[in-house]
Amino acid sequence: MAKPRDTYYLTAHCRGSLGTVDVVTRYLREQGCYVVEMQTFDDVISEHFFIRVEFRPPREPAFDEDGFRAGFRPRAEQFGMQWELTATRHRPNVVILVSKFDHCLNDLLYRYRTGQLAIEIPAIISNHPDLQRLADWHHIPYYHLPVNDANRAEQEAQVLAIIRECEADLVVLARYMQVLSPAMCAALEGWAINIHHSLLPGFKGAKPYHQAYDKGVKLVGATAHYINNDLDEGPIITQGVEVVDHSHYPEQLIAKGRDIECITLARAVQYHIERRVFLHNGKTVVFTS
Repeated sequence: MAKPRDTYYLTAHCRGSLGTVDVVTRYLREQGCYVVEMQTFDDVISEHFFIRVEFRPPREPAFDEDGFRAGFRPRAEQFGMQWELTATRHRPNVVILVSKFDHCLNDLLYRYRTGQLAIEIPAIISNHPDLQRLADWHHIPYYHLPVNDANRAEQEAQVLAIIRECEADLVVLARYMQVLSPAMCAALEGWAINIHHSLLPGFKGAKPYHQAYDKGVKLVGATAHYINNDLDEGPIITQGVEVVDHSHYPEQLIAKGRDIECITLARAVQYHIERRVFLHNGKTVVFTS
């Protein structure tokens, strides 16, 4: 049986105009590349065009990534396209930040261990020592960096140093229960994903699920978004929701909420590494599979 060929993602966006789809598909055809999947979106309000193509290059000759980029660059420039070419075999480095709650971390590590998430995890960073053994079991370096108001700037500098040393492609806040400084948010904006509960009304502060129970909520959910300096209000990648009723006590709401948080965060990471997410004008365009 022939070995499956590698595929690639070609993603691009630009101002909407005649020929944006053609310039991509025509070039792929000229290079002998077979389109496996293609998604486009033309935002009529912002007049902006988005395209994501997964393609398979020909068997012969061997695919020349640099040559492909050099050939496509002048064509993309005609439309002012911002674009990326990524091999699907590429496993991005993901640094995880976590505090004491382990449900999202456990889920990500399981998906990483079983290959459901094609990532590498070069580091786990926490402001508590509690999850050290879990990281050790997975042979992942664990950095315990306590933080308080007095040392926040120093601690965040240490976190950023580890992230840079790991050459991280993505940072995931898997229930990292700290408010990041404006400087930290600016450094990670657009490439750090956070997860939090989604309850209506917006129950903030301690014990949100207990507050929700007291109000008799009928929906619980979770939101995964890119971080920015607006607390829990960054560009949304994906959300999950589940119906509940009066029979769900706080402990059951918490359990359901944690399940949804895990699924929603994993889905957001998957969308990001598969180049399905475009950031534009403070929000996202997401090509779901």
